[in-house]
Amino acid sequence: MRPDAAARQNWYKDQSLIRVIPLLYSLFEAQHAALAPMRLMAEWSRGWFGHPFSPFALTPMAKEITASSDLFLRVTNRYEKPAWEISSTLVDGLEVVVELETVVDKPFCKLIHFKREGGDRGQPKVLIVAPLSGHHATLLRDTVRTMLPENNVYVTDWVDARMVPVDAGPFHLDDYVDYVREFIRKLSPDLNVVSVCQPTVPVLAAISLMAADGEPDVPKTMIMMGGPIDARKSPTAVNNLATKRPYSWFEQTLIHRVPMKYPGAMRRVYPGFLQHLGFVAMNPDRHMNAHWDYYNHLVQNDGDSAGAHRRFYNEYNAVLDMPAEYYLDTIRRVFQEFQLPKGRMFVREQWVRPDKISKTALFTIEGEHDDISGNGQTEAAHALCTGIPASRREHFLVPDVGHYGIFSGRRYREIIYPRMREFMRKQH
Repeated sequence: MRPDAAARQNWYKDQSLIRVIPLLYSLFEAQHAALAPMRLMAEWSRGWFGHPFSPFALTPMAKEITASSDLFLRVTNRYEKPAWEISSTLVDGLEVVVELETVVDKPFCKLIHFKREGGDRGQPKVLIVAPLSGHHATLLRDTVRTMLPENNVYVTDWVDARMVPVDAGPFHLDDYVDYVREFIRKLSPDLNVVSVCQPTVPVLAAISLMAADGEPDVPKTMIMMGGPIDARKSPTAVNNLATKRPYSWFEQTLIHRVPMKYPGAMRRVYPGFLQHLGFVAMNPDRHMNAHWDYYNHLVQNDGDSAGAHRRFYNEYNAVLDMPAEYYLDTIRRVFQEFQLPKGRMFVREQWVRPDKISKTALFTIEGEHDDISGNGQTEAAHALCTGIPASRREHFLVPDVGHYGIFSGRRYREIIYPRMREFMRKQH
């Protein structure tokens, strides 16, 4: 077939996909709209039977009806990006105001600074690279809140791809690496970089390229928490899905186009609602039991337990669309071809050489019960970063901690962060 004929054929094929692919996303939007009357009835029911001054609240089944209505509203709700809810922190025992400041504003990411009243006070500068893997960066709220009293904190706040117009262009894994390099240069010198889960790979790639190019302002430390540096080790359900399905399955089944109602109309994405279904499918019994417990807490007037459920699921249920190019690149290059640990990763035709890193200290952290990134996957960075002296490398396998416990919760605050703080202080 002549090249021009092949090009025309591919163009017609793409146009047919444009007509068909939005269907699932549009059906999801239509389903939510169709539920509007039922949600309105549930809101009325919750008010009639739950308001303390309503006569219906005295009926025998009032608590059960109120709880059922509330649960229905939560299950069918569309959860928007949560607020950071960090307006102050304690510095040297004194409460200071914290303001969010956008330092770099790019189409797919905002670099935000948690600016504390009184300035940085000479404390360490930390860039937290949040995962672009379904949830918003606010999932790291506890990570940020814990580090703020003693550090000058910046975070990558990824933009929901459905809100990015098509004319902004595609976003590949290589673009992610470029973003990280730009942010590191912006915040250097004397920078500590913390990558949580998925970004461990692009962060290691970015710092490797900077070291290979002889850039003077490489980070002082890189702390990698629960990420798939080598996804061949201790494979989890996430890893198995990626290896058991061909690349074409992910592209044909999970990639859809954004409906016309959003700024990113017609952009190819991995929709947030499909990601959320995948999250729930990993532990369906756990989520079903959590919602059943929530119902019982409402019936029993256990406001504290019900409130804890709401806070967790307000964050967990808030998902974003990922750019299709980035998602598919990650599936192929990280989880199917294992390019980084095999020494076959290239970013814009430049070979990624972690062994070139010599001035950046490395600290890897894993959770003993992590069911997202298995044990050994993050630790594998040590075998790649042979240019870093052993005295400047550490690994911490945290006992009795799952994936989310690595960067949030009591054990993070009391056990993990103190080790991170000590490691950063030693390198400065």
